[in-house]
Amino acid sequence: MMETENGAGDRGGTRPDNGTGTARGAWLVYLLAGFALVVVYYLTPVRADGFPVRVVLYSLLSGSAAVAVGAGAARARRGDRLPWALIAVSQATYFTADAVFYVSHYTFGITAFPSWADVFYLGHYLPAALGLLLLIRRRAPGRDLPGLLDAGTLAVVAAMLSWVYLIGPQSRRDAPVLVELASVGYPVMDLVLLTVALGLLLGAGARPKAFFLLVGWLALILTADTIYVAQQVTGTYAAGNYLDAIWLTGNLLLGASALHPTMGRVSERAQVHEGPLNPIRIALLSGVALLAPAVLLAQYFSGALRDIPVVAGACALLFLLTITRLAILVSDQRRLAITDVLTGLHTRRFFEAQLPLEMARARRSGGSVAVLIVDVDHFKSINDRYGHPAGDGVLVEIAARLRSTVRGGEVLVRYGGEEFALIVPNAELDSLAVLADRLREQVASAPIVVTQQRWVAVTVSIGTARYPTHGTSPAELVAIADRALYSAKAAGRDRVVVASDSNPEVPEEQERPEPHGTDYLHLVADAVDDLLDDHGHSRAVARWARMLAHEFGYDSDLVRRTELAGRLHDVGKILLPRSVLVKPGRLDEDEWELVRKHPEHGFRMTSLLPGHLGVAHVIRQHHERWDGRGYPDRMAGRDIRVEARIVAVCDSWAAMRSQRPYQAALSADQAREEIRAARGTQFDPDVADLFLRLHDRGAIADLHLVHRGPS
Repeated sequence: MMETENGAGDRGGTRPDNGTGTARGAWLVYLLAGFALVVVYYLTPVRADGFPVRVVLYSLLSGSAAVAVGAGAARARRGDRLPWALIAVSQATYFTADAVFYVSHYTFGITAFPSWADVFYLGHYLPAALGLLLLIRRRAPGRDLPGLLDAGTLAVVAAMLSWVYLIGPQSRRDAPVLVELASVGYPVMDLVLLTVALGLLLGAGARPKAFFLLVGWLALILTADTIYVAQQVTGTYAAGNYLDAIWLTGNLLLGASALHPTMGRVSERAQVHEGPLNPIRIALLSGVALLAPAVLLAQYFSGALRDIPVVAGACALLFLLTITRLAILVSDQRRLAITDVLTGLHTRRFFEAQLPLEMARARRSGGSVAVLIVDVDHFKSINDRYGHPAGDGVLVEIAARLRSTVRGGEVLVRYGGEEFALIVPNAELDSLAVLADRLREQVASAPIVVTQQRWVAVTVSIGTARYPTHGTSPAELVAIADRALYSAKAAGRDRVVVASDSNPEVPEEQERPEPHGTDYLHLVADAVDDLLDDHGHSRAVARWARMLAHEFGYDSDLVRRTELAGRLHDVGKILLPRSVLVKPGRLDEDEWELVRKHPEHGFRMTSLLPGHLGVAHVIRQHHERWDGRGYPDRMAGRDIRVEARIVAVCDSWAAMRSQRPYQAALSADQAREEIRAARGTQFDPDVADLFLRLHDRGAIADLHLVHRGPS
């Protein structure tokens, strides 16, 4: 394990500022000014010297919300603009309806119902509902089934009450068709909006202040609309009554929500936390579910039984929703009992129950089962240095990396502490080492952030055993895999040991012997240097790369991997056409396209050697750039392995200080200036700075290349 500190220019994880203090207070200024205008609205006569003051004030307040939401949508993150843009369209339609209604009512004395204003009023519901649905989707991208069921329960009761007391009476008034359609349309659209609003309120996601302002808008608009329909049924509605205050206040809350600094957090993605129902939610859902039989009792005692099919249907739906909710709770409790809370993986209890089943299945079918036990190297030092919360974060990231390599049918668990275990059905003995090494490489593929300014490179050791080769019972198989894990840690960590190869007596200092194939690749690297008339190039890069990795304080395995990658970084060039590789002039674009393939060639050649996948990845990445404009994979920043970032600087220095047929060697001062100019664009700034400091100290010896002409 190793750690380093990010530079001052790399503060990843901080939230961008939302603006100046004045901008952050704009929502409050807007809200207070709006409330003052609402008061002025009620204190002002309908007309002043023939001027329709109330019409202007009402339209100003209603339209200001549309402008505020439009401004909020414009400053939202690109992926979050559409929901707010739809809400802005809804509010603009609502403003148009208000303007048409109040101009018609106060200026021209047109009080007919329905009117053109009602077309716009009904038209504003759909974009509002769509915008809210998109917000819900962004807040909880996975399934939030409990939240949907709870929202459905409330929506069913609201629909029943709306039918019994609003829609039903409207449909029985024997009014003209347009009047009946408009009268029924409002409660129906309110139900649609209410259902979506309940999904937002009861679903998963962050709840910043802007969220509560948004919910306040929905609550006030739906309340005022419900009272409006009730007044239409009783014939008591009059323009300019107290409902205007409720509608206007709701509009102001919407505008304030869009202007609030936390507006961007409303659509933040969140994990869906499915746990036990809290007492308040239980009481609310229970009380709501009892409203359907309460309505029947009220009608029975009043002697006016109506809408029995609707109420009975609501009772049936509520029963089904309640049973489904209980079934999900039971399922959740079972799942939580076998799920590790921190990582989301299965627990050791599940592992101990599943392994005998898999072994029994393998015994019946004549198949096999492998067990891999994975232990995080030097994990205690992470907890000791950074604290247990940082250690927990490392475990979560390791679990995610392991999970990304697990295939269908395999069972990954958190075995305990910093240990993980994997059950692999039908595993072939010859593939155990490859499978385990894939897990090991995945964990070590990139450093893990532990604090805002620090990250660690984490490795794991893996022991593995297979039924029936190594053990015939679950306990025996686990014990043998555990002994193999011990051997891996005793042999120096960051490695894989298969049970048949385990040797608990291996001393910790012993290094792994390199395969004979590595010697061959060293010869290939020298051959490439000879072809390029750069004799000693790869050896110099390896020497400098090892020096930089050691100076950073990395562990011995990473230092060795960096040195070996520096030695072999150009082996892929052996597969390029000779005419391109030794061309005395500059290359054309097609030839450059061939040259850019050499990191991939080197990756494939080196990855064939057992235990060299990490070195192969470094070779593949050594021409990636810090700014993401390199090749072959356009990786950027700390997504590039640190070994590759070190080799990149050393390779560039060696190339600049070499005499080429098409390019004269740069002086040391010129090369230093090139490195300095490219820090933060081509090169990792920390690596570039350390290289230049070592050169200042005389640690970077000059190249002594023998120029004998092309071989």
